[in-house]
Amino acid sequence: MTPKVSRFLRDAAPATPCLVVDVDRVEENYARLHAALPLARIYYAVKANPAAPILDRLVSLGSAFDAASWEEVQACLRSGAAPEAISFGNTVKKESAIKAAYEAGVRMFAFDSEPELLKLARSAPGAKVYCRILVGNVGAEWPLSKKFGCEVEMARDLMIQAAELGLDPYGISFHVGSQQTRTETYQAAIAKVGMLFTDLKNAGVTPRMINIGGGYPVRYRSEVPEIGEIGDAIMGAMVEAFGNNLPEMVIEPGRFIVGDAGVLSSEVVLVSRKEKDDPVRWVYLDIGRFGGLAETEGEAIKYAFRTPHDGLADGPVTIAGPTCDSTDTLYEKSNYRLPLALDCGDRIELLATGAYVTTYASQGFNGFAPLAEHYI
Repeated sequence: MTPKVSRFLRDAAPATPCLVVDVDRVEENYARLHAALPLARIYYAVKANPAAPILDRLVSLGSAFDAASWEEVQACLRSGAAPEAISFGNTVKKESAIKAAYEAGVRMFAFDSEPELLKLARSAPGAKVYCRILVGNVGAEWPLSKKFGCEVEMARDLMIQAAELGLDPYGISFHVGSQQTRTETYQAAIAKVGMLFTDLKNAGVTPRMINIGGGYPVRYRSEVPEIGEIGDAIMGAMVEAFGNNLPEMVIEPGRFIVGDAGVLSSEVVLVSRKEKDDPVRWVYLDIGRFGGLAETEGEAIKYAFRTPHDGLADGPVTIAGPTCDSTDTLYEKSNYRLPLALDCGDRIELLATGAYVTTYASQGFNGFAPLAEHYI
């Protein structure tokens, strides 16, 4: 929690649940990532948090943007992003969305299948296109494998076909999974792309860009590699794969840019037990999985908590949300412990919640209003 967020929560005491984001911290994270990978152009993954104050600040810093929908493209344009600084990075797009983005000036599109490539040829003629390949996601706390990407052999054929269709076969992309904690996974993926580049050049197609995607982690409850360590591993792998003839590099950070800039403030609604002598208390918050904490599914992303009673005696807890749905249970198996003094009405903060919270929030499940947002 940054000092600015701490002061805001103390002085403004906003109604819960709410997310408070320090936009200066967003700028600091952007600078840290740029310093770790100075040869890479940063395309902020808008889906992580599309709030206008964040997009405005990133535009002022010269960031480019990775958009997942026509609506995200529009949000970037409203914040002043140049259309040539926007990549339409979703490999599953309505053709009407492709056409709208192209007419707005966007010229960079992702694909991973022939039907998507044919849509691009029809509705974004001459555009730069890049093919997403499947890579390992070992070490990712929120894996992104299977749904997106294709096997290398298919990518080779599709890139050749892209050129035949009059598109610009610009490059290859991959994603090692969100909250990636192993640098070796990046290295293995880059090596795979290096071999694909060689195969494509031998086939008469010369890609010029490698999109390394996102996955750069933030600290929740456990330590993660520092961004400098990740940057060193990526650059070492790039030199090994491409020698001195490095292609253009693109990265698509989301969580790393906004994650630890945000704090979610919540209220304890109930603390109870399922039987009289049960050592495990159930702590119910006024926000849960349907209020924006979707990444707790499978207890994948493990947020850290701050309470008014930290430092006092604690005990094991199961943490749940407020809705009448049994799946709205956040943590039951991850050995969370909270102070024994915790009681109904206490405020409790979930740290590093700036990413993938507001955009996952439902629009009124059980009648609960969407999460309030404060950008300071």
